[in-house]
Amino acid sequence: MEQIKKHMVTTRRDAVIGAVAVGVTAALAPRFAAAQTFPKPKAPLVINVIDVAGDLQLSQSALQKFADTHKDLVSKFVFTEGPAPELAGKLKAEQDAGRLDIDFVLTGNDGLAAGMEQGLWTEILPKYAAKFPDLEKLYLPGAYAMQKMARGQAFVDDWYPSGPLLEYAPERVKDMPDTVETLLAWAKAHPGKFMYARPANSGPGRTFVMGLPYILGDKDPLEPINGWEKTWAYLKEINKYIEYYPSGTTATMKELAEGSRDIIATTTGWDVNPRFLGIVPEEYKVGTLKGFHWVGDANYVAIPKGVSDEKLGVLLDLIAFILQPEQQAFMFDHGYMYPGPAIKNVPITMAPKESQDLFKRFGRPEYDALIANNPIEPPLDAKPLVAMFEKWDREIGTTK
Repeated sequence: MEQIKKHMVTTRRDAVIGAVAVGVTAALAPRFAAAQTFPKPKAPLVINVIDVAGDLQLSQSALQKFADTHKDLVSKFVFTEGPAPELAGKLKAEQDAGRLDIDFVLTGNDGLAAGMEQGLWTEILPKYAAKFPDLEKLYLPGAYAMQKMARGQAFVDDWYPSGPLLEYAPERVKDMPDTVETLLAWAKAHPGKFMYARPANSGPGRTFVMGLPYILGDKDPLEPINGWEKTWAYLKEINKYIEYYPSGTTATMKELAEGSRDIIATTTGWDVNPRFLGIVPEEYKVGTLKGFHWVGDANYVAIPKGVSDEKLGVLLDLIAFILQPEQQAFMFDHGYMYPGPAIKNVPITMAPKESQDLFKRFGRPEYDALIANNPIEPPLDAKPLVAMFEKWDREIGTTK
């Protein structure tokens, strides 16, 4: 489980909020109220939430605010955490037994995809569309692209352009690679000093892998089995010089900091947040590979099949609440998904002062230009993503 904290900077830090943000909130309110068709709970509910994406570090403040302002609906949230690869199996076992103990899920596209494959999620759209505003108008373009991938079974609650980026220790890496060819040559010359984590449980790991087809010019970057001939060849070649693949990103950050590794795969959020936390030295740098495309990443909120109608009504209310600008401003947090908000017109000036100060110190000025000047692609869709994970585990991961 990734424990360290992880939008496009089209929000522009100097954007004004005022009427636009208020207008979005106002637009939400009447539809939200008019669409309420569920019976009100006889007593405030205990809502059990599982987080398999580290998302509580962004969304917990919004969830708690919902509880504080809707005391007639929610008595408390009970939070648990777990690894994304185990989520689908856990949910299916509970659903098959008719004893669902999980009401609400915070997940990345890895856990979401596995659940979609097995039909574990409540289909919210289009059945309950009246509860929500026009999502295409609400979301940032990159976030909306990922929202469409959820096929009405989940909602993006935070988003960022992600990576692939490479993070390195400048005192140890004097010849930082800037192409896929020089990265491979560097790894060969410095065996064991380059690392990325297992893609099935690491945002930076899967973003690094999903970014390679664009850089290498593969036939179909969105078809990993039949369209990634160059990518799989590259991954197998560089695999020769990688000591092992950690199960999560946190380990790569710690090994970079302690000197076991000199270059690791990272993302904007995994660059900013660990430096804020002091896990990675503040002076460490990031680089890109020539010709790279950003691969977006997001966290989702989803409702498992099998929750009671009483809880379903409250959970739909909760999702609509999370998508309001004031709650989205919490998603800047400590840079975990840098910047973080998934909807339009939520500038950093709306964020808590702590977040604003952190962005000034640990954010990187070059990110604005990198995001503006390089294409932003969606990640793999659910089925190809699961297929990529399985092929990587089988042909790359098991070799170590």
